[in-house]
Amino acid sequence: MGHSIVKVPTGVPDFDAIVNGGLPEGSVVILYGDIGAGQHEFIYTSAFKLATVKEHPYMFETYLGSFCKMEGIPEHICYVTFSRTKDDILREIHEGFDPAFYNMLSRKIQFKDLSAHYYKKSLVPPSWTDGDNGGSLFAGTPKENVLEALIQYLEEAPPKSMIIIDSLTDLVVSDSIKIADLVNILKGMQRASKRWGGVVYIMLTRGILAPRDEQMFLDSVDGVLTFEWTKYHLSSKRQRYMYVEKFMSVMPHLDKERIARFPTMVTAHSGMTVINMETIR
Repeated sequence: MGHSIVKVPTGVPDFDAIVNGGLPEGSVVILYGDIGAGQHEFIYTSAFKLATVKEHPYMFETYLGSFCKMEGIPEHICYVTFSRTKDDILREIHEGFDPAFYNMLSRKIQFKDLSAHYYKKSLVPPSWTDGDNGGSLFAGTPKENVLEALIQYLEEAPPKSMIIIDSLTDLVVSDSIKIADLVNILKGMQRASKRWGGVVYIMLTRGILAPRDEQMFLDSVDGVLTFEWTKYHLSSKRQRYMYVEKFMSVMPHLDKERIARFPTMVTAHSGMTVINMETIR
C-alpha cells in the first residue's frame, strides 16, 4: 500500500508541468546558486501566485496551469529573515514587479524578523536596524541565540505553510554559528517537515562555503534547485538557468528527455517564467 503524495505547486507553470504538479508536500528545498540568478525572483513569483490562487480560486488555471491541484496550495506564507527587514523585502517587490505583486504579498506574507537574535553579539550599532518591535535592535535583548529562535519559530509556525528562510548564507558567515549545528538543524527540519506539510525553501549562495561543507548542506535536505548565470560564447550577454540538482522523490520519475535545465526570464508582470528547455546530457 503506497503513500498518497500531495504536490505543492512552485508557481512556475512550465516547471510544474515537468515535475508533475509541483514538489512533494513536506519537502525542505535549498534554492542554491549564483548571486542574482533567480532565487528571490522564484520565491516572489511562487508566493504571489499561490497567495492569489488561495484568495481567488477561479484564477487557478490561469496562474498554475492544469498540472497542479488545489489541495497542494499552502494555507500560509511565512518569511523568516536574519539580516533583511520586512520593509526592504517589500520595497524590492514594489520596485521590481507590477503593483499586483506588492498588493498581494504585503497582505499575505507573515514576516518573522530574527535580526535581534542575529545581531545581538555583533558590532552593528542599534541605530542601524530595528527588530520586530519597531524599537532599538537591542531593546529587550532576547535570551535565545538565533538558531534557538529559528527552531522555536518553526515549531510554532502554522501547518501547511510555505516557509521561506532568507537565508542560510547569513547563518554560515556568522562566527558564532557552527557548521555542524546548522547541518543537524537541517536534518531535523527535513524530518519534522513531513508532519508540518507545505514546503520549506532555504536560500544559499554558491561559493560561500568550502566544498565539503556545501555538500553536507545540500545532502541534508530533500531537494536542491540550482540557479546560475551562463554567458553566451563570444558575447557579453548572459542567461539565467534553473535546474533540479537533487530531488530523490522527483528525479527518478522524470523521463530522460525531461531531465533538463531551464532558461528562465523575469518580467515585472509575470515574475519568473521558463523560456524553453535544454536537455542535460
